[in-house]
Amino acid sequence: MKKVRKAVFPVAGLGTRFLPATKSIPKEMLTVVDRPVIQYVVDEAREAGIEHFIFVTGRNKAVIEDHFDVQFELYDTLAQRGKDDQLSHLQRLQPQPGQTSFTRQQVPLGLGHAVWCARDLVGDEPFALLLPDMIMQTDQSCLKEMVKLYEHTGQNIVAVQECDPAETHKYGIVGRGQDVHSGFEITGMVEKPKQGTAPSNLYINGRYILQPEIFKILEGQEKGAGNEIQLTDAMLKLEKQQSFYGYHYQGRTFDCGSPEGFIEANVAFSLWHPDMHDKVAAMLGRMLDELKPIERRRAPR
Repeated sequence: MKKVRKAVFPVAGLGTRFLPATKSIPKEMLTVVDRPVIQYVVDEAREAGIEHFIFVTGRNKAVIEDHFDVQFELYDTLAQRGKDDQLSHLQRLQPQPGQTSFTRQQVPLGLGHAVWCARDLVGDEPFALLLPDMIMQTDQSCLKEMVKLYEHTGQNIVAVQECDPAETHKYGIVGRGQDVHSGFEITGMVEKPKQGTAPSNLYINGRYILQPEIFKILEGQEKGAGNEIQLTDAMLKLEKQQSFYGYHYQGRTFDCGSPEGFIEANVAFSLWHPDMHDKVAAMLGRMLDELKPIERRRAPR
């Protein structure tokens, strides 16, 4: 069984839901409390033992590469000013030389295409895939627990969590089979099932461990929903050849690809911060008491 050493981060999205903020700043670099969204996802991967971080980027994403590079002027300034705690904190977050790779997705053809763009960097070994919009709040890395399940099964792993049964038509849903180690057998996967037809209320939440055979399937460049190359379609084909197992994640997940999820993540992580909890909780209480929704008149057309 090959170790899961590499992780792929598809960061080529345009972030149109956050315009005009993302006109010049990648959505992955928007900050949740004290760090960019992408840093949370990379930290999760590092905690899981990932050794090689592969970013699938696009135009105007160079700042992501700069973020994970050494900034000599900043480090030197912190050292000269005696800010050793801040300096050591930044250095701990810094990937080692050769641990990061960047490749371009020149055209936006979907998640499946973004994953396929990383094929040569991943090579013939299993890899983790982390969607950078989804950040997790839990005591232990979601991916770390998935790696443990992978080490027991040696197969494909996807993280799932529960959603409102009335909302299953919005997600990729899995069928639950018998329990295996810390997870369960997946009996089927359905992308956005019609209401009332979902096999469960367990949705795929943006964390995967996939076998390299997925690249051969994606190589066909078959387009699905939205005229894009869909990862789920490739996984459904791979499921006919290999087993899939689900890890039932129990923590919180925040979709930072939406403004509401981004705000929710900022509130949740600030309340989780030991130095901020009391002040933020008090502030939220005052705001709930004082602020009321603004009634806006519809502008005449």
